[in-house]
Amino acid sequence: MKEADLKAALAAAFADVRRLNDMQVEMWRCPADRIVLLAPTGSGKTLAYAGAMLRRLGPAGRGLQAVVLAPSRELVIQIYEVVRRLGREYKAAAFYGRHSMTDEIGSLRGAPDIIVATPGRLLDHLQRGTLTAPEGGLRALVIDEYDKCLDLGFAEEMRRIVRRLGRPRAVMLTSATPIAEMPAYLDMQGAVTVAAAADAAPAPQLHIAHVESQSRDKLDTLYELLASLRPEAKAIVFVNHRDAAERVARGMRSRGIPAGLYHGGQEQVDRERAVVMLDNGSTPVLVATDLAARGLDIDSVEAVVHYHMPPSPEAWTHRNGRTARAGAGGDVYVITSEADDIPPYVAWQHDYAPVPRELTRPRPVTLYIDSGRREKISRADIVGFLTKQAGIDAGQIGKIDLRDHCAYVAVPRECLGAVAAVKGVKMKGRRVRISPIAV
Repeated sequence: MKEADLKAALAAAFADVRRLNDMQVEMWRCPADRIVLLAPTGSGKTLAYAGAMLRRLGPAGRGLQAVVLAPSRELVIQIYEVVRRLGREYKAAAFYGRHSMTDEIGSLRGAPDIIVATPGRLLDHLQRGTLTAPEGGLRALVIDEYDKCLDLGFAEEMRRIVRRLGRPRAVMLTSATPIAEMPAYLDMQGAVTVAAAADAAPAPQLHIAHVESQSRDKLDTLYELLASLRPEAKAIVFVNHRDAAERVARGMRSRGIPAGLYHGGQEQVDRERAVVMLDNGSTPVLVATDLAARGLDIDSVEAVVHYHMPPSPEAWTHRNGRTARAGAGGDVYVITSEADDIPPYVAWQHDYAPVPRELTRPRPVTLYIDSGRREKISRADIVGFLTKQAGIDAGQIGKIDLRDHCAYVAVPRECLGAVAAVKGVKMKGRRVRISPIAV
């Protein structure tokens, strides 16, 4: 794919990206076949390596040419969306745990050019025989968040995947944090490193404040902090354990703050909905473990709160990277009590004493629609249905997240009666179920 075609696709598919930054340009034009991309979260590294990968592909429709591996389902979905939009002439597929195996096998019958996958699910297909390495090998293998993909949890899976896929013509490794030693099986000898400039990091726009809790139980302090933020502000609260996440989320809800929940013990659909509802404004707060520190790309997260101390420098970096993205500003709050040991990598610029506001925040409600892309439903179909059948003004319809077999739509709470009144009406000739998601 030529650079001119990529730039045209970029302009058509990403209205919010006016031009490539220096790191993205360097990555797209790098001629090396072994590249390590070091770039902080929020600097546009997905667009950087996606463009570099697409430039190495041949004409579409010739079978599997590239594989992108990422450590989490959420990151796979986000990468897939970028690749699908940027490389529209190529057929892309996303494979990840708890996704429909039937759908994935169906995608393989359609001979995708690009597969974006978690290591475990890709290895599953290779072992089942539903996926085989292409003759002549892959044109490109990309490993995103390679420091995570290559750690002890994935090391053996990665070794097996590379052995089964054979030696790719190009290998690209990307992360915000480097690792000390590359595994020999990746054959990265002589690799070129492309690093984002210092001003690509979100840190210059990041304001870090300390909030002191008089009690070891920080729930009241957290409530006061969240209630002091702007009414429209989105915030992610990080804790260190799943049970703590559930306790803190319950504590905020009982105090009148709608809070979503995100941790590894949940079903994938519940995590998906929690992210959707934070992104579209239905819930202003997401209480999460460090699973949410990587891979989430949510518009305009204004605040990150460290309820518990981050367990490592990497966790500190990646948590903070959820805000101040793509040049925007962001605030980080570190809540401490007398029980906390402050790690040396945790530092703040000033103290902050929150002054709660009255909680009068109008929030949209998220509608769940039980049909999506695979049922031939489009965003335009959803807008047309809600405006014509439910009488909702198009300007009232918020963000629409369209998935394979469902869709999520944000609408004002006062529109729920109108939506309920059209129960049983068909959308594009198909009877669909539309229901609000409770907070």
